[in-house]
Amino acid sequence: MEKSVRVCKRTSEIVAFLTRKWSKELDHRLIKEAWAFNENRIAVRFAYEWHNDSGNCYRSYGNENWEFDKYGLMQVRHASINDLPTLHLRQIPDERTGC
Repeated sequence: MEKSVRVCKRTSEIVAFLTRKWSKELDHRLIKEAWAFNENRIAVRFAYEWHNDSGNCYRSYGNENWEFDKYGLMQVRHASINDLPTLHLRQIPDERTGC
């Protein structure tokens, strides 16, 4: 699965992008783990599972680096994301149920 680079500058663009993304990537199950933080920067690693409307399941994982402006809004985001097809979901534990 190939991802394209997209730059959103306005809140409305971000909302539209996420609405499209989440209408295609269904039933997200996400974990994020902070690696490091300092002043206005955070580095995390993540893994999430999802499926599309055809029933194909995926696990996406990678790293993100975020930088925030003086108002707490993200001004820079670098992400490396890998999508792997899986046979089924639920490989990531659900913190609410432990399953």
